[in-house]
Amino acid sequence: MKGRNMTRWRDPAKDPRQEPKSNLITAEGAARLRAILDHLSRVKRPDLSAKVGEAAALGDRSENADYTYNKKELNRVIARIRYLTKRLDELQVVHRLPANTEKVYFGAFVTLEDEEGEEIHIRIVGHDETDTAKRWISIDAPLAKALLGKSLDDDVTVKAPAGDTTYVITDIAYRAPNS
Repeated sequence: MKGRNMTRWRDPAKDPRQEPKSNLITAEGAARLRAILDHLSRVKRPDLSAKVGEAAALGDRSENADYTYNKKELNRVIARIRYLTKRLDELQVVHRLPANTEKVYFGAFVTLEDEEGEEIHIRIVGHDETDTAKRWISIDAPLAKALLGKSLDDDVTVKAPAGDTTYVITDIAYRAPNS
C-alpha cells in the first residue's frame, strides 16, 4: 500500500528520535516556559472557553464555524498546558555556573572558528529552549556533545552528513544566572 500516510519503518533500537533527551534547562528558559504556561492558563484558556460558550449559545453547532474553530483551538491550548505542566516537573533547572568556567559545559556561550576562518557564535542550552535564529543548540546535538569538556584553542571535529567539519574554540563565556 502506497500513499502519503505511509511512513518509513525505523528500527526503534537505532532510531535517533528514541534516544533519551536530557532534562536540563537554564533558569531563564524555565522562567520563559512558566510564563507561557501562566499566559495559557490565565488568559488564553478562559478567553477561548468564553468564545466557545458564546458560539454554542447561538444554536446549531454543526454549521457554526466559530464554535468549531474555537473548540479546536481550546483543545490545542489544553494539550499545550498539559504538556508544559508535565515537562516543567521533569526538568532540572541549572541555577549556577560550572566550577571550571575555562571549559565548555551546559549554558556556555562558545565562539568557534571553522576551517575557512568564519566565526560561529553558539550557546549550549536544553532541548526545550533551542533557537536557530539565536544559534542556541541543544546539549543533545552532535556539535554540543563534541564541545562538552573542551577548553580554549581545542580542535573539535563534528561528523555531519556533508562530511567532517573541524572547528577551533576561540572563546568561552558564561553569564551569571541573574544577569
